[in-house]
Amino acid sequence: MLRKIVAALILVPLAVIIIAFAVANREIVTVSLDPFSGSEPAASVTLPLFALVIGVLIGGVLIGGVASWLRQGERRRSARRLEREVHDLRRKVDALGAAAGDPDIIPREGTPPQRLRLRPPVH
Repeated sequence: MLRKIVAALILVPLAVIIIAFAVANREIVTVSLDPFSGSEPAASVTLPLFALVIGVLIGGVLIGGVASWLRQGERRRSARRLEREVHDLRRKVDALGAAAGDPDIIPREGTPPQRLRLRPPVH
């Protein structure tokens, strides 16, 4: 419930600001993508200024998200590998403990292998 209230407190003023920006910047602008011909550009787009600014902001957010996702690929791969290793090791510990009848390793019935209870080592 608190999360919804905080989201509303942030999103409602943000929506009002975006709507006010759109109303104040309705002028039509031409964006030329041809650096060599200023009078008759080969590639140009004519649209309201607010659409251009909002489109550039959305594009920046998307490019930033993709760049962040690509940068963290190594970490995700490493986390998956480590999770597989932990899962395999816990299965081995469970099998060894059950085979030896070791009371130090007590798997609980009906729980996945990651829920093993281990008695603390005695020093």
